[in-house]
Amino acid sequence: MKLLREARVDLGAIASNVQTLLATAGVPGMAVVKADGYGHGAVPVAQAALDAGATWLGVVDLVEALALREAGITAPILTWLHDPATDFSPGIAAGIDLGVSSLPQLERVAAAEGRAFVHLKIDTGLGRNGADAEQWQLLVRRAAELERAGALVVRGIFSHLAGSPDDGLQVQRFRDALVVAEEVGLRPELRHLAASAGTIGIPDARFDLVRLGIGMYGLNPFCDGRPSAEFGLRPAMELAGRVVAVKRVAASTGVSYGYTYRTAKPSTLALVGLGYADGIPRHGSNGAPVSINGTRYAVAGRIAMDQFVVDLGDDFAEVGDRVVLFGDPATGVPSADEWADAAGTINYEIVTRLGSRIRRTYR
Repeated sequence: MKLLREARVDLGAIASNVQTLLATAGVPGMAVVKADGYGHGAVPVAQAALDAGATWLGVVDLVEALALREAGITAPILTWLHDPATDFSPGIAAGIDLGVSSLPQLERVAAAEGRAFVHLKIDTGLGRNGADAEQWQLLVRRAAELERAGALVVRGIFSHLAGSPDDGLQVQRFRDALVVAEEVGLRPELRHLAASAGTIGIPDARFDLVRLGIGMYGLNPFCDGRPSAEFGLRPAMELAGRVVAVKRVAASTGVSYGYTYRTAKPSTLALVGLGYADGIPRHGSNGAPVSINGTRYAVAGRIAMDQFVVDLGDDFAEVGDRVVLFGDPATGVPSADEWADAAGTINYEIVTRLGSRIRRTYR
């Protein structure tokens, strides 16, 4: 069946990327499948990653974690961002590890029903979740007390790099935090700091576990213009739509809202049934690339809610022709990075923002 809006996800690429990153890291890996698997589909991606050798899964909140459990996934799961009103008991009962970033959060986890397995988070310089150096001493001391009392188990200590020139300093701050934790009697099984960029580029950040995020999906975690193939990674998603109308127009014909584009000569216009309601960035108007029948073109005019236009010039297309927005550039189609450049953003946003009207298919 021909789909109007389709994201084809190559689970073989997911598996290959996991294996490549694990070989680079030399330590176990956590497959991060938050945000519905970065838009690729959390459950199928999680299973593919586990089959390829990942030993943990990572998501943001308990809603995402419990959905994986409901899908029959039994692997260890860590979740780390919690609503202040979260009831931790269902997560503890489901065997989900909890990231803990503050002393009040730790007390709430300890008071929940069941014995929780927690990963304490230190803010080493990203400025987001995690205890600062002063709070850290209080957090680990109390966690050690609670562990000795049998209220919880400290399974891990973790942080997150900023992807800045200070990453080396963050690694040292993480080491310092581990020393503080050890001094109060904590001996966590897992110490983890590196995500995809750290896995590839900072050997000192790998510790006991690496978290495989955007790299697992075959995209460059550095967003610096280098193709992901340089790191042995292959994009797993190909996003495509269909031509829904074709018309021949005169020179100087205005296209889409505001006439920000006019045809330079008599041209054929192809209408594509995808728009910003599907997560196609409006900032990609007048320039983002597409491929139709093996030829590259650019979006002409403003991307609308449900559709956009491509100027084919003297070429021809038929209603129903497949239009690839991005995929694996090795196959000759545009990349998610090119769409990110056109929209003034990063490849992470391009894949994670895709809406529910787009059908995910798997191979």
